[in-house]
Amino acid sequence: MAQPISDRRDVDFVLHEQMEVTRLTDNETFAEFNKKTIDMIVSEARSLAIKEILPTQEPGDAGCTFDGGSVTLPECYYRPWALFIEGEWLAMADTPEWGGQGMPKTVALAANEYFLGANVAFMLYHGLTHGAAKMVEEIGNEAQKKTYLKKLYTGEWAGTMLLTEACAGSDVGALETTAKKNPDGTYSLSGSKIFISGGEHNMTPNIIHPVLARIEGAPAGTRGISLFLVPKYRVNEDGSLGEFNDVVCTGIEHKMGINGSATCSLTLGSSGQCIGELLGEENKGMRNMFIMMNDARQLVGFQGFGVATASYMHALAYARDRVQGANLVNPKEGSVPIIQHPDVRRQLLEMKANVDAMRSLIYFSGICHDQVKLAEDEETRMEYAQLLEVLTPVIKGYVTDKANEVCGHGVQIYGGYGYCRDFPVEQLLRDSRIFQIYEGTNGIQAMDLLGRKVGMNKGKPFMAFLARIKKTIDEAKKVESLAPLAGKLESVYTRYNEVVVSLATAAMGAKVQSAFAQSHPLLTATGDLTFAWLLLWRALTAEKALAGKPKKKDLSFYDGQVKTCAFYINNTLAVTLGRLAAIESMDDAVIGMSEESFGSK
Repeated sequence: MAQPISDRRDVDFVLHEQMEVTRLTDNETFAEFNKKTIDMIVSEARSLAIKEILPTQEPGDAGCTFDGGSVTLPECYYRPWALFIEGEWLAMADTPEWGGQGMPKTVALAANEYFLGANVAFMLYHGLTHGAAKMVEEIGNEAQKKTYLKKLYTGEWAGTMLLTEACAGSDVGALETTAKKNPDGTYSLSGSKIFISGGEHNMTPNIIHPVLARIEGAPAGTRGISLFLVPKYRVNEDGSLGEFNDVVCTGIEHKMGINGSATCSLTLGSSGQCIGELLGEENKGMRNMFIMMNDARQLVGFQGFGVATASYMHALAYARDRVQGANLVNPKEGSVPIIQHPDVRRQLLEMKANVDAMRSLIYFSGICHDQVKLAEDEETRMEYAQLLEVLTPVIKGYVTDKANEVCGHGVQIYGGYGYCRDFPVEQLLRDSRIFQIYEGTNGIQAMDLLGRKVGMNKGKPFMAFLARIKKTIDEAKKVESLAPLAGKLESVYTRYNEVVVSLATAAMGAKVQSAFAQSHPLLTATGDLTFAWLLLWRALTAEKALAGKPKKKDLSFYDGQVKTCAFYINNTLAVTLGRLAAIESMDDAVIGMSEESFGSK
């Protein structure tokens, strides 16, 4: 039987062999999470995902229903929602004090991989709830934590994030929602928000909205934005629900994908009765929102990976079962499964290489989170925290770009059937597209990489990231079978360093616009280099395992790691070199062409 959602053998490989996650248990904080416990957690998550959440994928695509301000979610969501909350899966890596399980972030990511791959639209509600809770934990006062935190982390209440307005999309500083201070210290909010995932639904008795708004008289732009906690229903002192808080849903979007996720338009204070509490300091809303935003951007990359791994598993199973056409070198033997055809194999290997590298990158980000938590000194904590910052544009931007490509290959392997809604890869392709837009478009991620992350802290975190790549290259050069691949990667690594310095220098000079026109190509080249590093790391891990005389059943798996790395380095990095040359040339056509030259009005 084909494996649904994800390849469990690869999940275990990355967790235990590449990332050596059980090393975390040497620290008292994670002492109870030994290998047996970790494997049990992943197995239980896999079981819930396959048995309960995956069956909601197709019927959930029918979407949500809006009627008179109320939103009803797909009926099939109710049972898995209850089981998900009952199993305490929402806050796996968070403190038990507030309803979490206190497990390593890396292990939580492995469990969530199955949930996201089963139905990413269903999981959006939980992801946003966790993000809202994290913000309360980080910057909320004690009263706010007592009121909201446990109910959010346990999933009793849901959470959202209210940023976008019709006049303020990526330019959040242009928002028009206002907050007027009341005598009791609360604020009356007034305004409208759009594209609010999970902004209204009937799955929880209350929804907590972190809202960006401008206090009357505050400075213009992002400097004058504050953050507020606005519940759907006000909360009484004893924790019970009070009056409706004048947060009205005025409609839901009809979208290309993720239709089971209600994307709402909300009006706050249309009757003058919307009350919120200041979360954090006045005029520090954007800074505080980025506590949630950075986690959210990493989550979006994870969501892209979730649909990509599911598409790959479907395509692989289909290619093994679908009989069509003769083998190229043995035509007399009749029709064969399409996995025997060279171009199908090429596409499958493209999918596998990208999915494998995504998994390694996301689990590595989990290791970074865990090391931040366990760090005994500020220097170590900052090392891993800043490494996460450097990697965030790659996780969010490059991963979601590649996820959409992977899902496109999934449709292609199915052929005409893949384009039909009778097969899951069609929905996965539609679902994948939004992740290139969510939480700052990938163009914004690219600008962040060039404009902030490359030069952050005098370039030290970025150079430390590159040093990790070089360390793996140097290790691989000592292994006879990997030395040629390491040499090719080293050549690209050297060229990349030269181009980054050149482009970063230009970005600070007169050709700043031409430099930023190359920011997305730079993000792509950075992603290519990162994926090649991770795949070489995998191959190095596999070669070490092969040297130890593994079980016969594991031989093909480890050999596959080496061949996947070879395929990626020999094929993708050749394109990367061309891209780096184009970046360095910094062609001025993008900036130099007049608006009229783009086409007639």
